[in-house]
Amino acid sequence: MDELAPTLDMPVVAQTGKGTYQARNIRTLESIPPSEFDEMIRETRLIVAHAGIGTVLTAQKFGKPILLFPRRAALGEHRNDHQLATVGQLRGRPGVIVVEDEADLAAGVAQGLAIDVIAEQTVPRRDQLRQALHTFIVSGDLAG
Repeated sequence: MDELAPTLDMPVVAQTGKGTYQARNIRTLESIPPSEFDEMIRETRLIVAHAGIGTVLTAQKFGKPILLFPRRAALGEHRNDHQLATVGQLRGRPGVIVVEDEADLAAGVAQGLAIDVIAEQTVPRRDQLRQALHTFIVSGDLAG
């Protein structure tokens, strides 16, 4: 994203955690407090993230498109390939763009920025989610 940022007509902010990479073109923050994170998400047009399910749920909560760029064990980015499994389940859902190769990142960002807002009907309703979780906890049934 650091190399891509100058081609975008908007600021780019990244939550990077602890690391040694020194960004040249984006604002980096080691961590972002939850209230500030939510405000940033409200204001953004596109979320670009690795395949952490918490960020996916946040994108859904705020009706924002999300580009997922999963980390891969073969590249030493993660301990296993669970993020590839995650994007395998999310690929093709409304507002979800999956990019697995850095060469495709610019096209994925352009695709994500072309999405204005995720339509309300594509975002799961909170009550439906609660009911599904309750049913699963009580009966172990995932159907419905």
